[in-house]
Amino acid sequence: MPTPPVTDEKVAATLAAYLANDKNQAHTAKALGISRDSVQRHIRLAAERGMMGPEGTLPGYVISSLSKKVGNSYVKQVKAPGEIFEIPPTHVTGKITVNRDSDGRIIQDWLRVEPDKAAQQEAMQAAIAALMEDLPRAEPVTGPSYTIDTLLNQYTITDVHLGALADSDETGNDDWDLKIGERLVDDWFAAAIDLAPPSEMAILAQLGDLVHWDGFEAVTPTHRHVLDGDSRFDKMVRVAIRVIRKIIARLLGKHSRVHIIMADANHDPASEAWLRGMLAAFYDHEPRVTVDDSAGTYYAYRHGNVSLFFHHGHRRKIGNVDSVFAGRYREMFGTTKYSYAHIGHLHSDELKSTNLMKVERHETLAAPDAYAANGGWLSGRSAKVITYHKEYGEVARLTLTPGMVGGYRTAANDNEPVREAA
Repeated sequence: MPTPPVTDEKVAATLAAYLANDKNQAHTAKALGISRDSVQRHIRLAAERGMMGPEGTLPGYVISSLSKKVGNSYVKQVKAPGEIFEIPPTHVTGKITVNRDSDGRIIQDWLRVEPDKAAQQEAMQAAIAALMEDLPRAEPVTGPSYTIDTLLNQYTITDVHLGALADSDETGNDDWDLKIGERLVDDWFAAAIDLAPPSEMAILAQLGDLVHWDGFEAVTPTHRHVLDGDSRFDKMVRVAIRVIRKIIARLLGKHSRVHIIMADANHDPASEAWLRGMLAAFYDHEPRVTVDDSAGTYYAYRHGNVSLFFHHGHRRKIGNVDSVFAGRYREMFGTTKYSYAHIGHLHSDELKSTNLMKVERHETLAAPDAYAANGGWLSGRSAKVITYHKEYGEVARLTLTPGMVGGYRTAANDNEPVREAA
């Protein structure tokens, strides 16, 4: 919430105390019971508002400069500059705007600094390396007794936004918080895995924005948009790890092999990075699990004559991402008959067939927050299991909504599944 402006009355009171204390800022601050910084600020405001001469300012104006005739010359006074700015060690120079005269000489420049992304990446890699040193590894799990070796099930979820907060009274939709999100994802995978075909291969295609924000402030990391947050970041981290590990355990009980994609996204790029590194380390003793731990934002997987591509959708949209995939994965794309791309980001379903591939955008399981509801983005809520055959491409799909899977997860003792109709 913005700080309210300082009233003229308060500025005048500070100025009077300042003059009564022989212009001593420390004595003025003590007399008024405020900080010395506040005294300095009020005195600057008094000067800008004409309370210290030559005369009061018009409404909406401040004094930015003064001219005084001394002999035959005019002396112009301007506001004193602030302290010398030094770029913080965590930031680097970003955009610079320069105002030049007709001869190309600099009149004024405007400097914008931004977080040092290289340093952030180095810190993240160091954290991942530390986690990999001491993190306990998953023990191998007994696989299923029967699978169909020509099939692959792609469990596609996106924009879960664990840690987001939505109030049904405000949004006209369902409530949403960290506990609701964890329970729904658990319910959905319990139902989806149970109802999906017994394919030999499974892909956990988590297309990004698994958690709602990416640090100790509930803001988007790039543009710092303020978010409606339910919980603390450390709680979101624990829930995200718990959810993903439980999903993988379920998948290993159904399928012979599991491939994991944790896509880079705009709400949680750092969290997706540590998730990829942590999962790769945790499952390095489990031969049936592979993790795409590449640092890029585009991902691919080949299943026989089928190429599958994944991207969150924040860099390229449904209308132009196909060429990026075809160019980036030229060999895979050129040697497969069927190609499918999957994105999220906009929380809504759309399918586009291009000359290169079928591109599909997926809606989310999460309930809309106030920003989405007030913006009029009234998308549906679902997630899908898409089944691909090695030789024939997509052959089946299963679409499950929150209402269909509620209560499907395992019972309280976590042993016996609750067989409610999906």
